[in-house]
Order: sequence, then C-alpha cells, then structure tokens
Amino acid sequence: MGLFRGLFSFLVIFLIQRSKTSLVRLNDNGYEGLVIAIDSGVPEDGKLIEKIKDMVTTASTYLFEATEKRFFFKNVSILIPENWKENPQYRRPKHETYKHADVRVAAPALPGRDKPYTRKFTECGEKGEYTHFTPDFILGRKHNEYGPSGRVFVHEWAHLRWGVFDEYNEEKPYYFSKSKKIEATRCSTGITGRNRIYKCQGNSCLNRSCRINSTTKLYEKGCQFLPDKVQTEKASIMFMQSIDSVVEFCNAKNHNQEAPSLHNVKCNFRSTWEVISNSEDFKNTMPMVALPPPPAFSLLRISERIVCLVLDKSENMKDFNRLNRMNQAAKYFLLQTIGNGSWVGIVEYDITAQIKSQLVQIISDNERRKLLESLPTEASGGISICSGIEAAFQVIREKYHQLDGSEIILVTAGEDKNARNCIDKVKQSGAIIHSVALGPSADTILTEMSITTGGSHYFASDEAQSNSLIDSFRTFGLGNTDISQQSFQLESKGLALNNNPWMNGSLVIDSTVGKDSFFFITWDNQPPTISLWDPNGTLMRSFIVDSHSKMAYLSIPGNARVGIWTYSLRAKANPETLTMTVTSRAANSSVPPITVNAKMNKDTNSFPSPMIIYAQVLQGYVPIIGASVTAFIESNSGKTQVLELLDNGAGADSYKDDGVYSRYFTAYEENGIYSLKVQAYGGTNTAMRSLKHPLNTAARLSDWVVNGKIEENLPSPENDEDTQTFLESFSRTASGGAFVVSQVPQLPLPDQFPPSQITDLDATSEGNQINLTWTAPGDNFDVGKVQQYIIRISRSIMDLRDNFDDALQVNTTNLLPKEANSKETFAFKPGNISEENATHIFIAIQSVDKSNLISKVSNIAHVALFIPQADPSPDESQPNPGVNISTLMLSVVVSVVVVSIILSTTIYILKKKKNASRPRTWF
Repeated sequence: MGLFRGLFSFLVIFLIQRSKTSLVRLNDNGYEGLVIAIDSGVPEDGKLIEKIKDMVTTASTYLFEATEKRFFFKNVSILIPENWKENPQYRRPKHETYKHADVRVAAPALPGRDKPYTRKFTECGEKGEYTHFTPDFILGRKHNEYGPSGRVFVHEWAHLRWGVFDEYNEEKPYYFSKSKKIEATRCSTGITGRNRIYKCQGNSCLNRSCRINSTTKLYEKGCQFLPDKVQTEKASIMFMQSIDSVVEFCNAKNHNQEAPSLHNVKCNFRSTWEVISNSEDFKNTMPMVALPPPPAFSLLRISERIVCLVLDKSENMKDFNRLNRMNQAAKYFLLQTIGNGSWVGIVEYDITAQIKSQLVQIISDNERRKLLESLPTEASGGISICSGIEAAFQVIREKYHQLDGSEIILVTAGEDKNARNCIDKVKQSGAIIHSVALGPSADTILTEMSITTGGSHYFASDEAQSNSLIDSFRTFGLGNTDISQQSFQLESKGLALNNNPWMNGSLVIDSTVGKDSFFFITWDNQPPTISLWDPNGTLMRSFIVDSHSKMAYLSIPGNARVGIWTYSLRAKANPETLTMTVTSRAANSSVPPITVNAKMNKDTNSFPSPMIIYAQVLQGYVPIIGASVTAFIESNSGKTQVLELLDNGAGADSYKDDGVYSRYFTAYEENGIYSLKVQAYGGTNTAMRSLKHPLNTAARLSDWVVNGKIEENLPSPENDEDTQTFLESFSRTASGGAFVVSQVPQLPLPDQFPPSQITDLDATSEGNQINLTWTAPGDNFDVGKVQQYIIRISRSIMDLRDNFDDALQVNTTNLLPKEANSKETFAFKPGNISEENATHIFIAIQSVDKSNLISKVSNIAHVALFIPQADPSPDESQPNPGVNISTLMLSVVVSVVVVSIILSTTIYILKKKKNASRPRTWF
C-alpha cells in the first residue's frame, strides 16, 4: 500500500513529457529548453554554431507569423561534443544530454542523403522523437534543394512538436480529383505548376508532357509536379516550404481533403491547422500583440562524466537478498559500464549518510577495483533519502564546486515520508537524478526526482531472475558517451531453477560489436559450473569468480570472435537462480553498431486503456527491418508476459518497414509497476538495412517553372537507392524502463478492449470486381480474431468519416475473419450509383468482436467515377495512350483501382426506382 499512497500525488508530473525525449516547455508563447546537439562524429567547425543560430532566429520569426502570432523560440541550448576544443564561451550542461536533444546535427544516414527529417512513429497530434539535420544542410549547401533552413526548421518543428505530417506524397504523387482531372498531391491546390517528364544528362534534357499509365490511369512513373517559381498561394508549409509565397499551414478554407497525402491518412482528413489548434500549446496561449524577442542561445560543451552512487543500506535491504543484488549491479556498472575518464564517488545511507569514496577518476582497472571495496557490506537502520542526496552533493562539490551536469544514481528499497523535504533543492541543483526503486515499497518520490531533473527511473523486481537491477545500471552508464564508446547488451537472461540444474543459451557477436566483450554471471546460493564456448568451439577458462558477491565475470581483450557464442551453466544448489548478462562495445569507431531502443507510449495508465510498446532497431540512422523483436513485460509480483512486436504498419504500428516494431499491451494482471525489456534478433538473410528515404521529411525541389519554361534547380538528384541489403546475424537486449497501471479489476478481466483500427485498407480491380485487402485486427486490439466486418460506402468522405452508420452497407456474409495480423481479402461488385451527380465513392471498414465492441472507422478508400483529363500538351498533338472511355476509376488513400461500368440511362433509372424500396445494403 505504501506505493499507492504516494503514487497519485505526482500523477501530473508523470504526465509531462517523458524524461527520455524532450526538455522543451512553453512559457508565455515562447519555447524554452530546446536542445540542438551536434554529434561527436561531426568535425569541429565554428561556422556550424553560427549557422544553427541563424537557422533558429529566422525560424522563430517565420513560426511566429505562421501561427498567427502565437509561438516563437525563446531560448535554445546548443550541445557541443566533448571532442571539440574548449572555449571560454562554453559552459557545462545541466540536464541537457544527447538523448534529450530535439534536434541532432549528424552525418547523413547514407552518403548523399542530406534530406532533413523528423523521427516519429506515433499517431497524429503526438510528439515526435527528434529532428535530424546534416552539417551540409545547416551550412547552407542544400539551400537550393529545400529552401532557407529557417523555413525547413518550422516544417520539421510541426512534425516534432504537433505531430502533423507531410502534404506531399512521393509514393502517391497524383490522384483523381472531383474536377475530373489528374491532380498532383499537394495542399493547397492553389499551388500552380506543370506536370512533366524532365530529366537532364550532361547537356541533354528530356522535356515532355506526362503520359497516362494504362494500368493505373494516372500519370506514368517519373512524372513530376514542377511548381511555378512565382506563386500567390500562402499555404502550405507542410507541402513545400521553399516556395516564397508559402507562409501558412493549410486550414479549413484551403485544405485539400482529396489528396492521398500522409497527413490526410494519419490525421483523418483534418487540416494541419486544425491539428495544431487542438494541441495543448495552442489551447494554453493567446496571440501576442508585440513582436517576440530574438532567441537566446547557450553554448554547452559535454565534458567528463561525474557520477555518485547513492546506495540504500537500510533495514529494507535485508529482504530478498537486495543488498547483495544491488552490489552485484553496482560492481557490474563499475567493472564494465562506466567509461574510462569518468569520475565516480560512492555514498551509502540509512537514517544518516556516509561517504565511502570521494570522486575517483577511472583511468585503469586499479581505480575500478578500489571502488568495489567501497560498496555497502551490511544492512540496518531507518531510511533518509535526503541525507544520501545531500552527501552526494557534498562529494561532487569537493571536486567541482558546482552540481551542473553531475549525475546521481540513487537506489532505494523503502518509503521515506520526509523525502519530499529536499525535492525543491534537488530540482534546482543542476544535478541529474537516475533512480532505481527496488521492490514494491520503494518510495515513489524517486520518480518525480528523476523526471524533473532529466534523469531515468527504473523499478527493479525482487525476483532475481528478472535481471532488472543489472539492466537498469547498464542503462545509467550511457549518458552523453559517444556511441562508439557505449556498451551494448547482447544478452540478459535469468532463470529460477527447480530440479532441472541447467541454464543453456546462445548469443551472437556480430561484426559491428565485439570490443571489450564482457560476460557477467550471478547466482543466489552456490557457484555454478560455467561453460562458455566461442564460435570455433573453444572453451573459455578465465572467469574471475567472486564467491562472496556470488558473481563471476570474464572480460575478453580486443575484439571477440564474430559468430555464435554458446553457454551452459549447471547449478549446484536446488533451488537456484542464475543470470547471464553479456555486453560489448563497437568494434570500429567508423562503423555504426546495431542498436535497439525500447519505450512505452505512457509512463502511467489506467485500465482499460492499452499501452503501446515500441522498439526501434537501427544501424546508425538506418532502420533495420525483418528482425525478430520480443517484449518481456514483468509485473511487480514477478509475472512476465511475452509479446512479439511487429513492423507491419497495422494495429499499433504506424509505418510498415520503418525499423520501429510495435504492439498493444493489454494483458494486465494487477495494479502497480510493470517493467519492460526487449530482445531483438536478426538471422542471416532475414534482417535487412532499409535504404528508403525516411518519412516526415522536407520536400526536395528539383526544378521550377519560370515564365512557362522549366528552370533547372539541381544538376543531379540525391542518392535515391531504396533497395535493402541483408545483414549478418545479431542479437541485442534493451531495457525500456517502467510504467504504472491502476484500476485493474480482479481477474478474469472484463472484455473492454475493441479491435484495433484498420489503417491499411487497399484495393485492386479485376474486371468489374473490386478486391479489397487489409491487415486483420484482433478481438483485443491486435490479438485474437474479430467476429465480423462492416463495410460501408458513401459519396461524401466527410459523411463516411462522421456518420459511418448512416452510409450504405456492403454485404459481407461470406467474409470470414482471420487471425489478427493476417492479410484479409474481400471481393465485391458495386451496385448502381444512387446519386445522379456522384463523381466519387468512398469506402471504409469497421470490425466487431465477440463482445460487440466496435473498432474505429478504418482509413477511407476513394472511388472516382469519371475519365481523367490529362494536362494540355502544347508540344504534343496526339492524345495520351491508354485512356478507355468506359472505365470507372477507383483510388484508395494508398492505391488506385479501376473497374469497368457500363450503364444505360434507362436501366439506371429503373434500378434507381426499384432500389429506393430496398434496405440500404450493397451486394
């Protein structure tokens, strides 16, 4: 009960932005706390800092006008790498870290890929992760492609802050409009231009009108919309910010609902301005009268890490072998995780605090071994969290006289009613608090301390086999450390053994890692027999055994052999609990390692709202697709749920094949704390690097139309390669932190989870038959099987969206639903059109589960009932081939469908009268 007495006192604080994403806050219309981080791989260049300032300054003015005088950038921190030279202007960061950065200035994901983009994998209206600019973009070398950097920054800021999407679509650049023409996907349609095939090689250019593809009846591949350089239209920034006249977001007056833009798909056909107007930022501000001041900039240089361990040794640590387990995790941190050059101190506390070690800089293994001797040896007494923190402040000030940017790793297993007495001092200190709540009675004030200081917070179960305590300490070791120096977890496994004495397993050391590989084993009772073989079958015999701490470890010098390593641990006690943790660093600083990051969509939740689990698998900034990704969700009582995460673009997963694996989690068993761990595995010839351009990018402009003639803007395109390349096998493990769930009823849970929304409705044609395809939802979001589908059609997209139940229904008697995440197909022949002036039909689906819970309406299919009109061809007198006058054009948000319909006026009138008396169902 101690946990929940304090839980809801800081609920509001839990609901602020996650500590792992952003420090930005809105204050009097101005954004404060914006962090722009320069990657350590970027060569030192003072011009880069000045260009960043210029970009944000011009962006602030552009943003202010674009948002009707509501928002501007008030202050910005530029985070400078440690490997850049010191400068008197540079200060030490406080809470600003690379992982908090809203903008990252880093090398392109692939050579030539300088396109700005925002990493975002959540729904419309939800914040993104970060924006990626390359040095060449910041330095102005890509101005012709994307326009002024300040304008581009506002385009990306709208992705990042307000969760809107692009209003162009490179995959669906054209669509059929109600004007019976083929139109370029854009917002607004007031943007004028020409549709041309225009390619130049050397001094020769191909310049002709676009032909119509005989299959799609849209313009052929390679046809591009070339905008007029001189425009009068003011919208929209999310289409092409590089046009001089564009100074607004599309609103209700000029929003193009017909276009198959990603924004229409993801935001349910709302305009960008409507989405922005519904944001918390907008609701909490009023337009300004005076002009805003220019942004203020702080230059912060990353320097050596200063870390103090603050370890609980109170009476609470006697239970569940907590003291020894905490020491095991701390030793793992000191032996392997914390990097050379870091300063580390140790404080232990109960009702009072004792400094066990002043700050020691880690230069070699000697300092690491000395620090191991300073860990707590006995548990007793009461608890005073504030005393431990005060002692840590003293340790840090002894060396640095200030706390800015220092880190405190705080572990506690008990509740301290006086802990709130120092919360304000902690917030104002400039120190970052990372915390671990060990066991169900740990004080919840730790979470507030961590979130408000930019730190990380974890809950560690009392079940030793969960390995959660060691996992959390590994995460604390990352900090601002360059990725080439970070350790990556290849294995984290624990097992409670009864009768069967064996714990066997294997892991992969791939070629992107292998340096300083470290194998770490713990047990509860007696040292097990340890067998570890390298890929050649050679037995490793150099484990160091620490019987007192009940652990053993092996550090492999240099780069470990690439391949599959196998291990076999045989317990000598019954029962026994064994754990195995394996970490390694990047093998080559010039080759990005494969990484896995995990998170949830919320820190707190209440039944029956689902959680969404995300795991992002990357190599550098390149997504890895085709991996097998599994989430392990452990409740506070030690029960573990296993969930396969998917990158299929359905259910909880926003985009197919973007390297982000997602799934709904609804299998709650109790109130309280749940911790998340994710394992990713890539087999040979299964996992691939995806070389496609990322989503949520600024539009790249190749050419203009000036006075009716094409003016070449760029001599050659970027590297447009979008093929995949296979990877070798790899394995990774990552901790995703913890979340708290409340209001869970007694088991069995009532069915309050509807099917997930269908988001990938697609269609093709075969004669006069329409074939629909989509990914099957489940009985509970994306698990199980629905009972039935409801397919309806309308001639109005808004009526179908807002009044789905009143639309005409298609007969689905023969449609038998499949298991969730299967591919569904359904074919039907459309009946007669009931509206004489109808030019379009729109199609959508709902699904119903066994409890009659109904999903949200799916994405909407678009059916056009006319022959497209191509642009006039002043240079070609012959009509475009492939147009058939008896063709019915069908286009879905993500595809175009063609069916043939031959109607005689007489039959149409007769059937219309006959159908007037029938139920509103289509067959």
